[in-house]
Amino acid sequence: MNIKNRNCFMKESSAHVYNINRVLKNIKSEIVVNFIHLDNKDIIITTNKVASMLDLQTIKICIKNNNIELNHVEVPRLPQSKSYLKIIGIPFFLEDTNTPISSNVVKKIIKKNHIFNDIILASRLKFINISPKSDMSIIWINIWDVQSSSKTKGLINRCFNIRSFIATIHGANMNLGIP
Repeated sequence: MNIKNRNCFMKESSAHVYNINRVLKNIKSEIVVNFIHLDNKDIIITTNKVASMLDLQTIKICIKNNNIELNHVEVPRLPQSKSYLKIIGIPFFLEDTNTPISSNVVKKIIKKNHIFNDIILASRLKFINISPKSDMSIIWINIWDVQSSSKTKGLINRCFNIRSFIATIHGANMNLGIP
């Protein structure tokens, strides 16, 4: 949110707390907004309990209905953490070449595959060739996930096709020093 939006929003913060709580009560939510404060670059809305996705969407609608420039409002989200996964079964070299696979190719594969819907990469991808005699790779990915790891649990042990190859997603305990 830009500075103009933040200042405009914070001038009426007590009215926003009241309006958000009224709307949350109307949908029979147990969530109550306690207060709104400014961070270095964001507005933080503190609630009495962990909000559900419905609660977050309701808060988002309330905020967007307050004459704020909509293209500068970020989507509210729950606290997140990184989860580490590895994908096995993707060829290390591009088809009919000696060119190693690149992160752009893997990102395109991830975007096209429905099992990766709503998945956000937390850092760059890491590739290794399984062995000099094999053309298969292991790809480590770090994703943003809610603290219950529900996105990660939905991906582990899932398979997907890449041309004639079947790739499998496994959980990992580390990130191999990927920043």
